[in-house]
Amino acid sequence: MTRRELFAAAGTTAIAAQLTTHARAEAVPNPKGRLGMGGSPTALSHRRAPGGGGRGAQMAPDELIDYCHSIGLGGAEVGAPPTDPAAVSKMRDKLQTWDMHVIFNIPLPRTEADLPAFEAGVKAAKEIGAFGLHAAMTQRRYEEFKTLEAFQQSFANNQRIVALAEPVLRKHKVRLALENHKGWTALEQAAWLKRLSSEYVGVHLDFGNNVSFMEDPMFTLETLKPYIFSGHIKDMAVKPYEDGFLLSEVPFGEGFLDLKKMVDILRAKDPNMVLDLEMITRDPLKVPIYTDSYWITFKDMPGRQVAWMAETLQKRSAKKALPTLAGLGAPARRQLEEDYNLACIRYARQNLGL
Repeated sequence: MTRRELFAAAGTTAIAAQLTTHARAEAVPNPKGRLGMGGSPTALSHRRAPGGGGRGAQMAPDELIDYCHSIGLGGAEVGAPPTDPAAVSKMRDKLQTWDMHVIFNIPLPRTEADLPAFEAGVKAAKEIGAFGLHAAMTQRRYEEFKTLEAFQQSFANNQRIVALAEPVLRKHKVRLALENHKGWTALEQAAWLKRLSSEYVGVHLDFGNNVSFMEDPMFTLETLKPYIFSGHIKDMAVKPYEDGFLLSEVPFGEGFLDLKKMVDILRAKDPNMVLDLEMITRDPLKVPIYTDSYWITFKDMPGRQVAWMAETLQKRSAKKALPTLAGLGAPARRQLEEDYNLACIRYARQNLGL
């Protein structure tokens, strides 16, 4: 049996244990309102909308806000805001009544022709009282690009788009937080934002994404800290496989991230910073660091990162099987997702002050 087969077998065997371990997790009422942890669409990717709609990532903003509130979360990251005045007023009133924060994902303008629609969305977000905007502009760099030049062209285009959006953000005093979404290293993103030098464009820190670049999460945080507006909080676990390492979101406290330290650093920077849960329930991601294709888009990779990853795999690899969806039908996937989310909420209330 190959190592790949062994991993797959271990993951399938662990399904029953995963369901049992978290079956009794319960949401704890959120006493902190806007300072409480919110929810992200990708943490609800198996959740059906109450009205029979699509997956969580496509749930209407109102439905996603309602669901987050129902499980004790203090806010939500959702899609584009409504622009109809009545809908804007209704959403604003709901959020104020529940004392919840909201972060919107509004399509960024790719050309000047897109600016009116973008500005309408920014104005609606401000009228609703949004904490800010979020954008994830990239895919997994080591999978998407076959040449360094292709990555560099994409990165230049990302910068052009944000430069186009910035005057609108500045005009309406609405902040845009760019997620480190496995596209830019922390050093690349920090250097870009330093060049841009806008108080209205910063970082939406994903606690674990840059592990795929062999970055220590504390290095990612400290490098991007001057620019961080908000974040996706998650815990991560790794295991080796034949081409590199497997990377998974896991329930809080089961991974290797120092969540308490990271949250304390961010709250010391900004006591009002919001963090949204992103416990993605999925199969482990493969990060093929032992293949030539992985390295093509990295002009330079500091030796400290390679050393940190080697030490992490040696000393902090997960002792049990990583979460997997193998063998689970849709109802079981939804249940596992909710169990994981509720376990994270309980941990955050008890250990992180969220």
